[in-house]
Amino acid sequence: MTTVKAGSKKEETRERILRAAARAIRKHGYEGVGVADVMKEAGLTHGGFYAHFESRDALLAAAADQEGAESSEHLTRAIAAAKPGQELMALVDAYLSDGHVAAPEKGCAIAAAGTEVPRQHADVRRAANRRIKDIIGLVERQLPEWGRSAGHDKAMGIAATLVGSVVLARAVDDAQLSKRIRKAARELVRTAVG
Repeated sequence: MTTVKAGSKKEETRERILRAAARAIRKHGYEGVGVADVMKEAGLTHGGFYAHFESRDALLAAAADQEGAESSEHLTRAIAAAKPGQELMALVDAYLSDGHVAAPEKGCAIAAAGTEVPRQHADVRRAANRRIKDIIGLVERQLPEWGRSAGHDKAMGIAATLVGSVVLARAVDDAQLSKRIRKAARELVRTAVG
């Protein structure tokens, strides 16, 4: 893995590449991400790629981490803005929002390209695995059962419900059905947490 000094020009360039790659994964899936296109999106030439990454797979793994961090930050902001006792539903509402469904390139890559992860390089799968665990952990910390086995299991179910709901809501070509899928998911979570 390439290491760079914090705050350096090289680090800033690497971050630009990662942001472009993370958007591309969410928009086109892992298989739709080309190095030349990512570099162009980042405003750089293709030739400079290897100064930042050893391979396309190294880029995809780092981008999976990048997008996961971006998604976690978005959800954390929604939690922080919630009224006390409403943190979980604020997370749920942010995840199931119209904006998240309409803009996969800005949202959760697990919902956008998770079905492709099993066919990716081991480093990419490990990065996606970390980010799935992050989502589960973020949900779990909002539950009264936090820190207990029952809380972790419930958080896994809620995370799966959220991701699956967004996948289905994006897949249908009926806006009302998309909304009903997300409403049903909200109600399922609300019922599960009492």
